[in-house]
Amino acid sequence: MGKIIAVANQKGGVGKTTTAINLAAGLSYFNQKVLLVDFDPQGNTTQGVGTPRESIKFSVYNVLMENHSVKEVALKLVHPPLTLIPATIDLAGADLEMADYKVGRERLLKNKLDVIKHEYDYIIIDCPPSLGLLNTNALTAADSVLIPVQCEYYALEGLTQLLSTIRLVQRLFNDKLIIEGLLLTMFDARTKLSVEVQQEVRKYFKERVYRSFIPRNIKLSEAPSRGQSIFEYDVRSEGAKAYAALAKEVLAANTKEV
Repeated sequence: MGKIIAVANQKGGVGKTTTAINLAAGLSYFNQKVLLVDFDPQGNTTQGVGTPRESIKFSVYNVLMENHSVKEVALKLVHPPLTLIPATIDLAGADLEMADYKVGRERLLKNKLDVIKHEYDYIIIDCPPSLGLLNTNALTAADSVLIPVQCEYYALEGLTQLLSTIRLVQRLFNDKLIIEGLLLTMFDARTKLSVEVQQEVRKYFKERVYRSFIPRNIKLSEAPSRGQSIFEYDVRSEGAKAYAALAKEVLAANTKEV
């Protein structure tokens, strides 16, 4: 049975999509069968793995709000070797549409993913940078949450709201939801602030914080514009080494050996 990991943080610009793409790619290069779900209406994950808009016939919106199955919508990629459920701007209207549903609106994604969960080792969901019904759907469907935390001044403040949302989802819809881990992103060892934020996050969350951290790296910033994960764009870069280390850590934590 596969594991569903939601990559979530309601703050934008923390490396959430970069992490979803490169963790999924890293796991797939370690011979795991991976499904990457773009659940953000901006569709950055879809573009970030090189999927042309014109090639998308159906999207995650059709899975969520209509009777399309995951298999009908899924696109098989070669580089990285994973399967993608793409997102388009159509998804932006789903929050409003779901508001009209009287029951079951929080479990729409879970119902669809449960059907195919056994076919994958990992399902990675890139969540939207908000705390609406889309995020609730992702957290209800997930087994765990991976939280990217940018090494900046307001890092811990931004976490408070997300953690209260996670607790609410645990109480109401998904009592098995756990925190997979916190990932420090955009770390710059040359700055005192990055070092202090890392120390603070590790002090509060202890072993929940991954040993791996993601450095500020120009190659990581450039890769999405080429429609590539960091492993295709520059496998020798510090960014690629960091995400490979994260993928290994996730595998080890889930008792699988690389």
